[in-house]
Order: sequence, then structure tokens, then C-alpha cells
Amino acid sequence: MDKLKLALYWASSCGGCDIATLAIGEKILEVAETAEIVFWPVAMDFKYKDVERMPDKRIDACLFNGAIRTSEDEHMAKMLRTKSKIMVAYGSCAYEGCIPGLANFFSLKSILERVYEETPSTDNPGKVYPQTRVQMPEGDLEIPELKNMVKTLAQTVDVDYFVPGCPPEEKTTWLALEALLNGKLPERRSVISHSSKALCEECSLVREGRKVKKFYRPYEVIPDPEKCLLEQGLLCYGVATRGGCGAMCPQAGMPCTGCYGAVEGVIDQGVHFLTALGSIIDSTDPVEIKQIVDGIVDPAGTFYRYSLPVSLFRRAKSV
Repeated sequence: MDKLKLALYWASSCGGCDIATLAIGEKILEVAETAEIVFWPVAMDFKYKDVERMPDKRIDACLFNGAIRTSEDEHMAKMLRTKSKIMVAYGSCAYEGCIPGLANFFSLKSILERVYEETPSTDNPGKVYPQTRVQMPEGDLEIPELKNMVKTLAQTVDVDYFVPGCPPEEKTTWLALEALLNGKLPERRSVISHSSKALCEECSLVREGRKVKKFYRPYEVIPDPEKCLLEQGLLCYGVATRGGCGAMCPQAGMPCTGCYGAVEGVIDQGVHFLTALGSIIDSTDPVEIKQIVDGIVDPAGTFYRYSLPVSLFRRAKSV
């Protein structure tokens, strides 16, 4: 039988998802037995022209990680969609926008001004900005254009499946790969994870129904390792986050930051978490409640760390 034709691509992200694909350990040998990697430029010597020459739908499945931030990201997403039978948004950046998506709180103009003029270490009296095309003696050099808005893969092309995580845990990656290799995929447009319920459902920390009068950053307190972190005033996102990772962070004493995305059926993960916080604040006095909430550092970045591009807000209004 012909091997499964598999492609992997890295757009605007940190590269952790490419490393995560190798975290499956010896199971990579099972992948090698049944699949042929036909495109993975971060790991092997492939060129874009190799994909361009492929017939449409030549690739059986593409694991695409990274947000759509540049013209190159957009071009590759569209080309790989055309060449692939199955497109998988692999990891939080492709699925939700993730950390690159926080750029949507600012206009492209303000980002460029900050990076190329305002930072303390920048020495740019001529206010020189990167150009998409520069003429050199050897010929024209071209770099991708930075887009004004960070988008998810599904906001750019049609996506068949989503794999959550920043990056996906080993068992989540294998769940997706095994389904591809065996041809036993779930319903199209599914989020492939071991759970559709909140992370709290798989967390062993004890919840006592306690309310809080102050929220802390992780470095400010040493939490009780047996009890719910949220009830100790740490901003643990588990109540608003899809399970499937095994609640590894909370059980190691670190609050969940929400990288597995919204719980099934939730439209806006940030609003869901904000609602949960409102239910555990130990006060009915509006002034005191405001003081407690004001103690949360960078609430927008905290509540939408991974999901701003897919939230109800999507981005800040450009000025």
C-alpha cells in the first residue's frame, strides 16, 4: 500500500510545535512505517517549489502550525490547502492565534514605531523601516509583508481538524497522528483532544468553594500543593480551558494559562474566565470589587493570551 503523504509547516510561531511532533518518542517509528514526509522545511531540505509542482490534493494530510501574520504565511496556507486533502491546525497559534495574536491589541503602525524607533536599545535616527523589496547588486531581495491583523489558520483557509496546545502534549499529538495513520478521524471540524470538558475535571487539586479577596502572580505566593490554585487567588485558567493535557501545570503548582483553548460550546474563552472570576470574589461592595479586579496585572493579555484573534473582540480598533 502507498504510504500516507504527510506535510508539516511552521508559520508565525515559536517553533515549539515542530519540536512537539518529535515528543512522541519511539512512536515516530510507527509514523515512518506508514507515512512519507513530503514537505517539512524546518527539518529537511524542501523548497516551496517542491510543493508548487505537486498536483492538487497530492498531500494526504498537512499539520500546519503557526498564526497567519505575514504575506508568506498566507501564501503558504493557501497553497498547502490546495495541495492537501486534510488540513490540520496544529497547536494554539494555528488554532486560536496564541501569543502572536496579542499583536491585535495594537495597530501595525504602532508596533513598527515601537520596535524600530522607541525601544531603549534602538539606535535608528533615520527611522529606517524594513522594506518588502530592496534592490541589491546581485538582484532584488524580497521579504514578506507584515499584515495589519494576525489571523488563525481557519480565518484564512478551510480547516478540517484542530489540535490544541502550546504546544500540544505528546499524547494529544499522538491522538491526532494515530487517527490520521489509521484513517479513523472524528467528525470533520472537531478539536482533537482527550477531553471536551473543562480542565478542572481532570485536575486532582481539591476545591473547597472558597472565595478570594486578592489575586496573586505566581512569584508572589507559595500555594498549598493539594488545593485549588484559583481558590488561593492564583489566576488558574482551568475552569475556562478544554482539558486533555492532564492538568500538568496546576498539579506542578503553576496555574493553567489556557493554551488548550475554550471548553466545548464556549464562544469567547476570555469572557468565560472573567465570569468565573466574578463568582469567586469575596465581596459585594462595588468599590472593594474594583480594587480586587484592579490588582490583576494586564487583564486583557491575561484573559486573551491565546485566543484574541478568535474572540468576540478579534482586534483593537485601528487608529
